[in-house]
Amino acid sequence: MPMNQCVILGTGSYAPPRVVTNEELAKTIDTSPEWIYTRSGIRERHLTSPGENTSDMAVHAARAALADAKLTPADIDLLVVATLTPDLPMPAVACQVQHKLGVPTHAACFDLNAACSGFIYALDTASAMIQSGRYKHALVIGAEKLSAIVDWSDRATCVLFGDGSGAVVLSRTTKPGFGIVGTKLGAYGDSTDLLCIPKGGSSCPATAASIAAGDHFLKMKGKEVFKLAVRAMDEAARDILEQHHVKADQIALVIPHQANVRIIEAVSQYLELPMDRFYVNLDRYGNTSSASVPIALDEARRGGRIKHGDLILLVAFGAGLTYGSALIRWN
Repeated sequence: MPMNQCVILGTGSYAPPRVVTNEELAKTIDTSPEWIYTRSGIRERHLTSPGENTSDMAVHAARAALADAKLTPADIDLLVVATLTPDLPMPAVACQVQHKLGVPTHAACFDLNAACSGFIYALDTASAMIQSGRYKHALVIGAEKLSAIVDWSDRATCVLFGDGSGAVVLSRTTKPGFGIVGTKLGAYGDSTDLLCIPKGGSSCPATAASIAAGDHFLKMKGKEVFKLAVRAMDEAARDILEQHHVKADQIALVIPHQANVRIIEAVSQYLELPMDRFYVNLDRYGNTSSASVPIALDEARRGGRIKHGDLILLVAFGAGLTYGSALIRWN
């Protein structure tokens, strides 16, 4: 089946009700609202309340996407969750979402971790599985509880991240020329140390000493990540456009990973596309990792920024350092 025979039937998103502003953060750490905003473009972020987990947020977004697609959980036979913050190391969040939603037990359910590129990786994986003919309707979710893995005393990282989830429903279609035109994935595996959680995995299980040292929190080399992120997103965007003989000015809307507004502005300059072609909601959410692209996609669609026949470009980078892009002709 051709690559463009898989369409997005519905979108959904969820952000926890609790909003934390830069002004609030400035009361607890050595920073100022202006310092945060000028370096990142972030004004506020949503954080979970006690007892609210990644799977709970994923379910909220999934229900919204299913309602938008006019389908029920019983229609889903493939469920993929992109996350780096699962409720537990195992089982998969996807299995928890399956149970909470009531997705049939014959559905394939698994998690995928490509950090902030995770949603695009999951979109590519699920669309290929649908195009194989073995699956009909897929639920693809990006969900993150990043508040659980940041050091709230480290102003260089904690001000950047937020919690949330976004989802899409994918389906086979008989409409030629619409849907997922193509994807481009890659990784710079020699840069794993630029953005990582140093301890807590099987190679370095958590100990009292590592926890006391804060080694189970996210660590980032900001300047190096910035440079590589711009390069990766620019290359991912150019590669997918060249592969499908599309010029940048034919793109109606770019939905980039919402990490830092200066990264987005740099990509805008390299692609020679004005910033009004880029959907930006970073100021209200911060960096929600694998949830950032699907949250922005849902907002853009519901806000009228995406219309029938539009060419949409998704592009992201994440720890790994992974990167990815997806070209979609909106149905």
